[in-house]
Amino acid sequence: MNLDEFLAQTQDRVRTDLAERMLDAAAPYPHEELIFSEVVMQHMADVGMIDDPKICQYSGKVGNAVLRLVGYAVSEDLDTLDLFVSLYAGAPTITPVPDADVMQAAGQCLQFLKNCVEGKLVKKLDETNDAYEIATVIETCYDNLDRIRIFVLTDCQSKAKAFKPRDVKGKTISLEVMDIERLHRHWSEGKPRDELLINFQEVSGDALPCVYVPGQLAGYDYALAAIPAETLYILYEKFGPRLLEANVRSFLSATGKVNRGIRDTLRLAPEHFMAFNNGIVMVADEARIGRASDGSIGLLGLKGMQIVNGGQTTASIYFTRKKSPDTDISRVRVPAKIIILQSSDPESEEQMIADISRFANSQNSVKQSDLSANKPFHVQLEKLANTTFCPDGVSRWFYERAAGSYNVLLAREGTTPAKLRQLKEAVPAARKISKTDLAKYLHAWDERPDVVSQGSQKNFNTFMQDIAEGGFAAPDPLTVQWYKTTIAKAILFKETHKISRAKHFAQAQANIAAYLVSVLANRTGDRLSFDRIWSRQALSPQLAQQLVAWALEVEAALRSNAGAKMISEQAKRPECWEAVRQYDYSDLRTDIPELD
Repeated sequence: MNLDEFLAQTQDRVRTDLAERMLDAAAPYPHEELIFSEVVMQHMADVGMIDDPKICQYSGKVGNAVLRLVGYAVSEDLDTLDLFVSLYAGAPTITPVPDADVMQAAGQCLQFLKNCVEGKLVKKLDETNDAYEIATVIETCYDNLDRIRIFVLTDCQSKAKAFKPRDVKGKTISLEVMDIERLHRHWSEGKPRDELLINFQEVSGDALPCVYVPGQLAGYDYALAAIPAETLYILYEKFGPRLLEANVRSFLSATGKVNRGIRDTLRLAPEHFMAFNNGIVMVADEARIGRASDGSIGLLGLKGMQIVNGGQTTASIYFTRKKSPDTDISRVRVPAKIIILQSSDPESEEQMIADISRFANSQNSVKQSDLSANKPFHVQLEKLANTTFCPDGVSRWFYERAAGSYNVLLAREGTTPAKLRQLKEAVPAARKISKTDLAKYLHAWDERPDVVSQGSQKNFNTFMQDIAEGGFAAPDPLTVQWYKTTIAKAILFKETHKISRAKHFAQAQANIAAYLVSVLANRTGDRLSFDRIWSRQALSPQLAQQLVAWALEVEAALRSNAGAKMISEQAKRPECWEAVRQYDYSDLRTDIPELD
């Protein structure tokens, strides 16, 4: 799929989504630009670039400064902030966008950040304003943020993909562009790690001395090296968790702590780090080999590098130095094994990476349950999704076991406009479910909205832990009937979230949706027929009306329990669910067809 075809597909998805929302009379974002932003932000979350994004449209002025925002993402530990602003043209052909226009949009988003930091914006906003919550978070948590980025999202083609960083109150603000070209590379190649280009001469001052071994018949080359800790620090500061392979990244977000042993060695005995540490394992798509200044063989650069083992080491080096700037890491070297992949088959390559990650991590504290994508549960579910058709006998749902696999499907099988149209009709984007989506749908029905409210990654980690420890009730192997029930729960959650958005709740729409599903589960129990939902592939009007009535009551219960606190934060607490569960709700309708 070339860039023009990808642009047409993206715009078609935006227009289709808009039409569906308008038909439902539940369109909270009735503009193509905001739907485009939502699609791009969700993709960035799926590939690990950002955490749990939220759409938040704001435009206004403070003094003479123009402020704009379309969304934001805050990490679970409140140490990373990403802000988004959009430039959407909707043009039928690839359209260049001047750097001046991109910088103007980035500047307006930067003004939003500045006025939040200075406390000026919160004073102007009513508590019901969409931007009030993020403005409050920025004002109160700014000093603790380690990384701040502003992204300009556009369906045009930008010459520059990044601009000179800015400084706000002593912190560096990165300015990046996610244009249609960059987005196409992500989706068509299915591996955004291609953007991770490392020039060791720039970050280390010289080629990285190594022992380089051509793989010949092995399908990969490899190199052994000792990487300066300063180099790893710089790379993590630039790329953040994107540097880490997805499963390792999930593990790190679950721990959220600096390894004490690594920290103590860095601070007390840095010269012994090489001897004490097991080192890291990395994969890369390409390597440039040359000579170091002393004439030895060295790595000049890597393309598509990711750390598949040693993520804890890398992150601990970064955060130890960040939190204790006096830590001297100039003498620290980290042993590294670097695998340079040679496969031309993307599926084989991804399987190779998964195997390297699995075996490399089998001897350390990353449990097998953390390496989730290739767990039998997810493999079985993917097979069921590919072979179980909806009641119409034509369409089906898509389980995205690996990020980007839906778009790989479209590119691989939609080889002509007619085939692509038929494929999208049979497997529409609205019926795509990711691993984190699945965990959210099932936990909400299992009356665990507090866990869902902790964010996509933490909720997913809990879900995987439940599977590993036998705390999740599912047949082994998975059955078609279980699959249909699961899809019905997905339909229920998706429709409930639409209702939450349609009521124009200014804050915590996702929390309200999760709690609303849990309230329904609590009030109906085993009486709700998921077979009926599967058969209709929709909710009955009576059930939808019941959810509309309870949505207002759930929001009131959440507000009452949160008090002066933010709903999204209070919703993470088990006692919040206990309070919301016991709220005095209106009576359950007796005419709901799904109730047995």
